[in-house]
Amino acid sequence: MGHLDKKMSGPESLVAYIEDARKDGAYESSAHKELLKVGTPWTDQMLGEILLAHGKLASDDIERVLKYQRDKGLYFGDAALQLKLVEEDDILHALSVQFGYSYVQGRESFSRDLIMAHSPFGEQAEIFRNIRSQLLASGFGPEQKILSIVSPESKEGRSYVAANLAVAFSQLGRPTLLIDADLRAPRQHVIFNFTRRVGLSTMLTGRIRLKDLEGLPDSFPSFNQLAVFGCGAVPPNPSELLGSGTLPLMLRELVKYFDFIIIDTPPAIYQGDVVSIASAAGSALLVARRDQSRMTHMKNLRNTLTQAGVDVVGSVLNIF
Repeated sequence: MGHLDKKMSGPESLVAYIEDARKDGAYESSAHKELLKVGTPWTDQMLGEILLAHGKLASDDIERVLKYQRDKGLYFGDAALQLKLVEEDDILHALSVQFGYSYVQGRESFSRDLIMAHSPFGEQAEIFRNIRSQLLASGFGPEQKILSIVSPESKEGRSYVAANLAVAFSQLGRPTLLIDADLRAPRQHVIFNFTRRVGLSTMLTGRIRLKDLEGLPDSFPSFNQLAVFGCGAVPPNPSELLGSGTLPLMLRELVKYFDFIIIDTPPAIYQGDVVSIASAAGSALLVARRDQSRMTHMKNLRNTLTQAGVDVVGSVLNIF
């Protein structure tokens, strides 16, 4: 998968370099601590504290690990493993809490397509983080909270890109919503392994009941800042539902609660669906697949969306 093909400009970031943290005085240290707490719920948590909170270590165990750590010159996690007080899975989960990334434990059966969870340090995960950075530099989030993921045809990777981008944004510690708006062949319920029948289609028809709102959208222990709003039952009239005017009103409410909203869409062979969704979102990211997507189809889709007033922020080449 490549980077965004559209050059994006934005304000230069201000970076503070701390040459020697030990020279900080009490005031500076306090200020840095307050700064780190903003928007980073995982900051300032010690590994031992996390393992203690999750019932993996007792207080006496922590003292034992600390002594062994000092004697052997090890990291805390390595010391705990050598003492056989925890399993490797316990350490990986604690690190995911400490550094704010998603780590899928054995009890959760997400699709292997969700590489941001299954391989958070791999090549593909880093590419998604790079795409995330470019989108943030373009103003996604503060200026435009909603992004639709579009492509000309089927099997080009829209759902794969949408799911992993949503996880990547949630790893910033900011509320993120993924919506499956492909009302023809939805995929997000397969990727995240949930079976709820109530979803976007139910909401668009106005048949939602108060009790159905409980638990919507779906949430997952591994992604504490991510919510997924599935398609629900596949309707017989997707174009009419998406073009009814309800979706823009719904999104207008959702932006009050989420910093980022990613929308999965059907292929652009269903042009009416895609234009309705992308217009409601306001912006779109194009996805192409190597050796499959045709450049003429990509250009046509881009032109169609631009004429509809959609900001096409760039495109991604899916090589996986």
